[in-house]
Amino acid sequence: MSLQSLLIIFARNPQLGSVKTRLAADIGEEKALDIYKVLLERTHQITEPLDIDKLVAYSDYINTDDLWNGYFKVEQTEGDLGKRMHDAFKIGFDSDYERIVLIGTDCYELETSDIQKAFADLEHHDAVVGPAEDGGYYLIGLSKMVPNLFHNKSWSTEKLLGETKNEIQNLGLTHTELRTLNDVDQKSDLNEALINLL
Repeated sequence: MSLQSLLIIFARNPQLGSVKTRLAADIGEEKALDIYKVLLERTHQITEPLDIDKLVAYSDYINTDDLWNGYFKVEQTEGDLGKRMHDAFKIGFDSDYERIVLIGTDCYELETSDIQKAFADLEHHDAVVGPAEDGGYYLIGLSKMVPNLFHNKSWSTEKLLGETKNEIQNLGLTHTELRTLNDVDQKSDLNEALINLL
């Protein structure tokens, strides 16, 4: 992978009552926070080996001393998820990165190799998407700025992936899809490793 590649990680600050709220409704806020911390550690584990620039975009404030030491750190901008993602990609492309991949911290199944494939696909395509089982996506990557992908979308719904793919097609962009994985949003999404925390 080229040094012109940037990985952006959207991460919530791990605070009681502000993370995994749908999951917390089933298992309680403290256990939901414990699981979110494991998801953060898992995301760090799979991204740390990547020999590219990595940027953590925090939801509320920048933590100067946490597991993301060694990563670039910024605070997400104001607005809905689409606006915040748009702004993060724009910062990257304005900084002369040629391939940018954005992930969250909710996908325990995500592997380093999935992210590597996303960057490899961007060598020859405009976009790459990692479909989530719930109809959203766990990863999106671009080789150029495409503002329309972040406007007027049904964020956090089962419609998001379809709307995004339709937008890509309507804009005449080339894209690839990674394997479908499961985001952890509610109790039924927990795998064996996470259920053991309950």
